[in-house]
Amino acid sequence: MYDSRLKDIHIRLAQPSDCDQLASLRYRLWPESSAEEHRRELTSLLGGEPSGTLPIAILVAEASDGVVGFLEAGLRSHADGCDPARPVGYVEGWYVTANRQRQGIGSKLLAAAEDWARRQGCLEMASDTWIDNGLSQRVHEALGFEVVDRCVHYRKPL
Repeated sequence: MYDSRLKDIHIRLAQPSDCDQLASLRYRLWPESSAEEHRRELTSLLGGEPSGTLPIAILVAEASDGVVGFLEAGLRSHADGCDPARPVGYVEGWYVTANRQRQGIGSKLLAAAEDWARRQGCLEMASDTWIDNGLSQRVHEALGFEVVDRCVHYRKPL
């Protein structure tokens, strides 16, 4: 279903000028790091400094009132459930502000990330989410992802 509010949304690669808004959104998704830590990391990533990892694309959803969402896509050598003979595009982080959710913005961000992954030679896109994040699971499945594995992580102090 098309939402008329999508007409003001522009999906593009993040630029250094997006750093402050993007750091704030990243903090909402990943609060275990401070907004300042996110800002420092973004300054490096968006400034073109090599990250020492496989390629990454940071896509933003821009509206008239600023950046309202982002998707960070990476290139991985392998991912659970994917063909191990080929690299795979990977959704590293995906966030849309609460007041702009359920408008198709996440879908537009994912479509742009999939295009980026295809240009990198990928035939598959992979992602993950926490087992207790039902909303994220429903969004992934609604946009064509399928569950390939479930995992429980353990630790034991020595």
